[in-house]
Amino acid sequence: MGTELEWKYAVSDPALLDKILHWEEIQRRMAEEPRRYHMQSEYFDTPDRRFSRERITIRRRLENETAVVCVKAPLPDAADPHLRGEWELETDDLAAALPRLAVQGAPLAILEAACLQSLWRADFTRRAVLLCFDDGSAAELALDQGSLFGPAGSVPFCELELECKAGEPDAARAFVEDIAAHFSLEVQPLSKLTRAKALE
Repeated sequence: MGTELEWKYAVSDPALLDKILHWEEIQRRMAEEPRRYHMQSEYFDTPDRRFSRERITIRRRLENETAVVCVKAPLPDAADPHLRGEWELETDDLAAALPRLAVQGAPLAILEAACLQSLWRADFTRRAVLLCFDDGSAAELALDQGSLFGPAGSVPFCELELECKAGEPDAARAFVEDIAAHFSLEVQPLSKLTRAKALE
């Protein structure tokens, strides 16, 4: 099982994305050149929204030309509310992926899924880069711009995410707070999926 620990901030002006990426404090921590992805995500649930009620996310994402099925779920004993369980498999076959992800530790409820429907979508461009900190920890900075889709329409979005990739989270948490203060960013408390679900 993987875990996901990330912080998300809304970016009110898309022009800020370039400024953020080229900020000297970010530039000096880069472990690589930024990567660019075209992301197309589909989120699935049953007609009665069972997995939404249980806070389980079932997603199929196309990252450039690579398809990845992912399941996310709360970790009951996690001290940090930002921490979630995450299980992924590189495939575009959702039905075949779910039993394999359950074997890896994803919630067994996904094996009982009947009549899964693609209900919400996200289509966006991501620029991502790995950042390294003095304590040996690392985090991925992602700058996203695109649109969210639901049955009632679509809405544009622009945001920054910082996700822990290695080591303790303290340096990453402090750094993303520095970014937010420097560029006057507001916390985005809602996931892409939650905002797409509002388009019902």
